[in-house]
Amino acid sequence: MKDRQFVSVFRSSKKSDTYLYVRRGQKWDELPESLRAIFGTPVHSMDLIMTPERKLARATGEQVLSAIAEKDFFLQMPEERDAYVVDFRTKPGLRDS
Repeated sequence: MKDRQFVSVFRSSKKSDTYLYVRRGQKWDELPESLRAIFGTPVHSMDLIMTPERKLARATGEQVLSAIAEKDFFLQMPEERDAYVVDFRTKPGLRDS
């Protein structure tokens, strides 16, 4: 694994909060067909220099660089949102007596 690498970040056109990190210049057609199908059209977000020490919202630079070295990409999916589950059995504003 390299100590640093120039990486491009793309946002998914199909899935919210889903990002793909690849080597800058990576050809879209060379990535797995199953990934391309679920990801949709890639929307360029940014280019950056990735180092193992870099901290991202949901991963480390080391995790991103390792995945890119192993499979040519790192896929960042949204966090689970269990906290947003609403109990629809009760009406808002009503309390148990």
